[in-house]
Parts: sequence; C-alpha cells; structure tokens
Amino acid sequence: MSESTPSAPLSIAVLGIGMMGLPMARRLCEAGHRVSAWNRSRAKAERLLPFGATVADTPAQAVAAADIVICLLENGDAVESVLFAQGASSGLRPGSLVIDMSSIQPRQARDHAARLAALGVHHLDAPVSGGTVGAEAGTLAIMAGGKAGDFGRAQPVFAALGRATHVGPHGSGQLAKLANQMIVGITIGAVAEALLLCEKGGADMGKVRQAITGGFADSRILQVHGQRMVERDFAKRAAITVQLKDMRNALATASEIGFDAPVTTLFEALFAQAAEHGLADLDHSALFMELASRNGMR
Repeated sequence: MSESTPSAPLSIAVLGIGMMGLPMARRLCEAGHRVSAWNRSRAKAERLLPFGATVADTPAQAVAAADIVICLLENGDAVESVLFAQGASSGLRPGSLVIDMSSIQPRQARDHAARLAALGVHHLDAPVSGGTVGAEAGTLAIMAGGKAGDFGRAQPVFAALGRATHVGPHGSGQLAKLANQMIVGITIGAVAEALLLCEKGGADMGKVRQAITGGFADSRILQVHGQRMVERDFAKRAAITVQLKDMRNALATASEIGFDAPVTTLFEALFAQAAEHGLADLDHSALFMELASRNGMR
C-alpha cells in the first residue's frame, strides 16, 4: 500500500486515558479506527464512549483483538506493570504491534522490546512532544525507535496524531524525548531567569518578551511559557513533577553511557527544589516561581 492510499480502519487498544491519552484516543476514534480503551480509573476511559470507543475492564481484555496497542502511561514502571504484571502481554496476539508513547528510560524501552519479541509481538518506543495542545490538534512531534518496518506499519496511527520521525533502533525514541525534555526544561529556566532579571531591574517583563521575540533568543518556550510567566498562569499543562522525572531519566541514561551532563544536573536540582517548595503539580513553567522566590520576588 502506498503512503497516499487511504488505510483500512485498525483495531487499536489504548492503555492509559489521562491528559494525553484522552485527546489522542479521541483522534483515533474520529479517524475511523476501532478503539478499545483501558484506564486504571474506569471513569476516565468512559469519557471516550461518546466517540465510539469501547471500554475494557482489564489490560488483557483491551488488547485481545487489537492490531496495535498504544501505551500512554506515567512512567516506565507503570508500563512494565501494565504490560507484564497486569496481564496485557498474555492477551496480546502474536504479530501485533505495541507502540509505547509514554516517556520512559531508553533501557526500559529496549527491555520491553526484547520481552515482547520473545512473545512474537513487535514494538516501537514513540514518545511525543507538543503537550495537550498538540494532542488535541493532532500536531504532536513523535520520535520513534524500533524497526523500520514497524515504523511503516504504524503510519496510519501516527497520521492521526502528528508528525513522526524514525530516529533509530529500540530506545532511540526515548533518547530523542530525553533530548527534547532537556532542552525544554533548561530553556524554561533560561527564560524565567532572564525575565525575572529584567523585572528586578525595573523593566516591563512583558515588553522585554515582545522586544526579543524574532531575535536569536526567540523560541517556542519564550513565546508560550514566557507568556505564562508574564501572566502568572501556571495551571498544569505539563507538571513540574513530569519535568523532574524526565530530567532524572536523562541523568540516569547519561550515567549508564558515561556521559557528563552538568547543565541537566543543575536543572534537575532546581526542578526538585521547586517540587519540594509546593510547586509539584503546577505547570513546568512554574520554575519561574522558584527563581522568583530565591530573589525575594512575588
């Protein structure tokens, strides 16, 4: 089948119907695929019923008839638990494809791929960037690791969700996501510190943000997160806790491969302190508040 030929509807199981899982599963329903949803809290999965999804009571039940299984879970331990301890692997059909779109450690992705291969099941690690806004709009950046043939097979799924790039073998998708999160977290800190310096010195922070937009310092972080800082709008989109998890995953991976990451080490400590000071469940742009507090600013 050529890439331009419309694909037949697929039977897709989505495990994890949270902030990202809900809009992504909804888009798959709206693309005409048959979606079976499972979530630890069933009520969250039931939000998909109006869009034509079915809701399963167990992971094994959700995956039983699936061509493709998508995991959108909190971390690597949760993925391992759902796949192997809670029975999803026992319900998977040989030849099916698991696409893990959670953000986990690369070594965990490689381990899951090997264990699934022993069962005759294919695997891609394909974490995403773009947040809930990208999930709603179908504009996510998808970073996929695994075999090229499996990446090709996943195209009808990826087409409904955003733009996918095959970046290498198993684990490579997670490496790319760690790179993404390192850049995001570090840049949030740079934008926050720079804007706070300007405010402390007497400049209008919002005007400074406007002034440097379009120059070399411009970025998506300056535009989106910088505006949140100007407005003091730290309602959770991607939480401090999630950013901290990603920084720690990056440092764990760096340690495994013998790579020194001093900048990420610094920002892991800053996000950890923000979490300790009561900001854990705010948006990751709320690192601004931690830096403001250090400088006696509101």
